[in-house]
Amino acid sequence: MKIRIITTGGTIDKIYFDQKSEYQVGEPQIAQVLRESNVSFDFEVTALLRKDSLELDDADRQRVREAVAATQERLIVVTHGTDTMVETARVLKGVPGKVVVLTGAMQPAIFRQTDAVFNISAAVTAVQLLPEGVYIAMNGRIFDPEKIRKNRQRHCFEEIAKS
Repeated sequence: MKIRIITTGGTIDKIYFDQKSEYQVGEPQIAQVLRESNVSFDFEVTALLRKDSLELDDADRQRVREAVAATQERLIVVTHGTDTMVETARVLKGVPGKVVVLTGAMQPAIFRQTDAVFNISAAVTAVQLLPEGVYIAMNGRIFDPEKIRKNRQRHCFEEIAKS
């Protein structure tokens, strides 16, 4: 079993430059997190984009969809910024033969106190257990992209009733 990981940037990959006093999206962090966690599955990382999710546009989302569809692996984790993760997940719905789990972080993976490791762990576990489809793994839960929103005040994702 091999899990394909597609990275798009977002807070999970942000780094801090003291001289600039701002965050920028850096190299993907997920491979290091997985190596440090001593995982016993094969994975391969495709660094597709390096953007804050607020900078992603429809063309970027289509590029993610094409990458998901083109990969030979059935199990795919996509790291993504939290602000527009739901929109990208909805674009990915309907890609046949794949289990796709999107995840990200509210704090960069390089921070000592980060939710990145927990969210990555949830995503790689979920992708191995869920049926074909698209899901979001955040805050200790697995969500349907049609029934979720980011609550910016509470800094978490929550389920919403779909009418």
